[in-house]
Amino acid sequence: MANQSGSVYGLTLLSPILNDEHAVPSHDLQIRKYLATLPTGADSPFAIAPGTHLARLVVMDDVIYVGMPACEEHLNSKYLVFESNFDGDLDTYLAGLATTIPQHLDAIWSHCTGYPGAGDAQAFARYMKACQIDTTFFFAAVNDKSVTETLVALQTQRAVADFVATHQGVDPAQTQREFIEFIRILKVTPPPPPGIMGPHRNLKTGGRNE
Repeated sequence: MANQSGSVYGLTLLSPILNDEHAVPSHDLQIRKYLATLPTGADSPFAIAPGTHLARLVVMDDVIYVGMPACEEHLNSKYLVFESNFDGDLDTYLAGLATTIPQHLDAIWSHCTGYPGAGDAQAFARYMKACQIDTTFFFAAVNDKSVTETLVALQTQRAVADFVATHQGVDPAQTQREFIEFIRILKVTPPPPPGIMGPHRNLKTGGRNE
C-alpha cells in the first residue's frame, strides 16, 4: 500500500484554499500568517498530536512548468499541502488530531473550501480523506519504529557518543566503572518528549557532569 511503510503511515493532503476576492487579507495569506506563528520542536501542536513523526504544512500557489516534453498546466486554486508520517492507522490519527489540537486545525483549514470544522470528528475525517492523495515518498529518517522507539534510539546514540567523547584517555578501570553506571542510568531514563531531540541532550553519569 502506497501510504503504508511497515507500521508508519504517510498522509498527504491537498486542500483547496478559498478564493474570495473580498477577503482582506486573502485566505492564503491568512494561512501563511498563522503558520508563521506556530511554534516548532516540543511546543509544536503536531508534537502534541499522538504518534506524529513529522508534519509539514505549506501553501502551494501553482504548479511550475518545467519545459518540454511536459505540458504547461495551472491550478484552479491555491492549495494547502499537509504531509505527515505517523504511527498506526489513519482513522485513529485523524481522531487524535481532532481531539488534541482542534483550535489549530480550525484556524488553518477554515480557509479551505468545504472544511466542516474539527468539532464533528466524523465530518472532519471524511473531509481529510476527500483531500488525500497517495503518498509515494516517506521522510528518510522514518522507519518501521514507533515515535517512542525512535526517540529512545536517538537518545541512546547521543548519550553513547557523549560518553565516548568524555572518556578519551581515562583510566580503563575508571571507564569500566563509569560505563556500568552509565548503562544503569540509561535504562531508567524516560524517553524524551516528541520534538525535544533538536538541542543536544546529555545524560549526567559517573560524576562527570560536563
